[in-house]
Amino acid sequence: MPSTYQPHDVIREDLADGVILLRARAELGAVAARTTDWLDHWADVTPAAVFLAERAGDGWREVTYLEARGQARAMAVGLLDMGLGPDRPILILSGNSVGHALLAMAAQYAGVPFVPVAEQYAAIPAARVQIDHIAALVRPGAVFAEDGFAMIEVFGRDSLRDARPLMVHGPGRTLDDLAAVGGDLMGVSVEPETVAKILMTSGSTSAPKGVLTTHKMMCTNQAQIAACLPFLRTRPPVLVDWLPWNHVFGGSHNFNLVLANGGSLYIDSGKPVPALIGKTIANNRIKQGTISFNVPVGFAALRDAMKADAGFARAFFEDLDMLFYAGASLPQDVWADLEAMAREARAEMPLFTSSWGLTETAPAALLQHEPTDRSGVVGVPLPGVEVKLLPDEGERYEVRVRGASIFGGYLGDDAKTAAAFDNDGFFRTGDAMRFVDDTDVNLGLRFDGRISEDFKLMSGTWVRAATLRLQVLDALKDVAQDVVLVGEGHSEVGALIVPAPGLRDGAVEADGALLVEPALLAALAQFRGGSAARIARVMVMAVPPSMPDGEVTAKGNLNFARIKARRAGLVDRLYGERDPAVILVGEI
Repeated sequence: MPSTYQPHDVIREDLADGVILLRARAELGAVAARTTDWLDHWADVTPAAVFLAERAGDGWREVTYLEARGQARAMAVGLLDMGLGPDRPILILSGNSVGHALLAMAAQYAGVPFVPVAEQYAAIPAARVQIDHIAALVRPGAVFAEDGFAMIEVFGRDSLRDARPLMVHGPGRTLDDLAAVGGDLMGVSVEPETVAKILMTSGSTSAPKGVLTTHKMMCTNQAQIAACLPFLRTRPPVLVDWLPWNHVFGGSHNFNLVLANGGSLYIDSGKPVPALIGKTIANNRIKQGTISFNVPVGFAALRDAMKADAGFARAFFEDLDMLFYAGASLPQDVWADLEAMAREARAEMPLFTSSWGLTETAPAALLQHEPTDRSGVVGVPLPGVEVKLLPDEGERYEVRVRGASIFGGYLGDDAKTAAAFDNDGFFRTGDAMRFVDDTDVNLGLRFDGRISEDFKLMSGTWVRAATLRLQVLDALKDVAQDVVLVGEGHSEVGALIVPAPGLRDGAVEADGALLVEPALLAALAQFRGGSAARIARVMVMAVPPSMPDGEVTAKGNLNFARIKARRAGLVDRLYGERDPAVILVGEI
């Protein structure tokens, strides 16, 4: 393998009551004091290297490290001239772009927190109430959108009346205007504990919370990752990446991975959705990265495109150090196909891996940094991260973490902050894990769902909803876009199906449900285990989950609790008297 990695070396300590502590034996090494130190370093060492790029016509608009530093520092002076500061942050409403990146770096130079939120909140009128919620929490002094003309209505919302508009182009103050103020940053003090940005949690289990993310958290996390993947230090990474910066993985993990290691970030304007996946494929055709980050559906789409074009497959894999999937377990057939293509293109397989973390963990806390032959393994603790495993049921453990990369609190919510930590200072993540092999901790951990998503049947049997949901989605991948498992307090597990277009075509609606042919859901009959692993009854939802109503999070995930509450009538029908929209799986 051309890239190098640090082999796993984990210390395990077994405590009373089955509690297990894990930590890496490796030392962390040097940690930058602030994120802007990275930009200063590379602007001095490799000033002409490309830092950022975005599509422009048939090619790319590229910005070097030296250009980025000059523009960011000039804009930082303009931000201070606007009166922004630690208590007057910048709300960013646009997606990934060079302008967004330079403004974010300017804010970090100036000590002004920035708050990136999902661009859908601005683009979808009915979802703009989410902007009101976030604005009430963070009280921004400025609000940025790439296109000022398109955002006039958003800028005029009551919740933003005290926030001055900023834009790349439009009728108001532009980033060029900021940079033209003139002056220097003398007297500005940015320390490791300074809040760099405020990231909103997904809101999948409660209302979105503001995670105070410091320079120290992000700098520590990049030092941890580089200690495990030393090839990052010897060959600057090149990314062609779409993952959104309002989410911790795209905005803190991937963006900072490039910046910390002097790499190049080519901003992919596509996404793994039908309307935009073509852009992602086109961008990867004209620019090849050394690391490919994606979610499973994105890798599946790239796999399909490469199957049809051997030249694309060779170009994609020939210079690749690592493939990295996030967001969910990668289907094993996609893994196998990508591995076969890689070996055909270059004889060796790049490191194919994943990790685990949350918004509160900056984000990586576990990383699979040595090769594995299976999907779903999220690895071992990064250096400097302590992991506490508390027995949950059987071979399953609740995960808690502690370390310098873990957050210290939520914005304006002391009660939720206090509840987030145990008496030993470990963050209660709410996630569950299993060992790949309990006798060898160095084989890593496997993600086993969110504990809060689990529920009990009437019999007292626990349903491991996250694991079962992934199995159901795999079985129904041609007809179901997503699925909500229900059954708490009932004797059987039921499912509300979010239909794929093919399932919706020609179906008749019946009071919020679709009447579909039972044979289309026949694959559910394979779930024949005990009551907690058997899908007994199914209904297909006629109305898709709504982002404005809080049923879909900013990350695009379903808010299961919200859906169950808003659609309680459908759940009642699922378990009520025989309804023509309810399919009893045992009768298929």
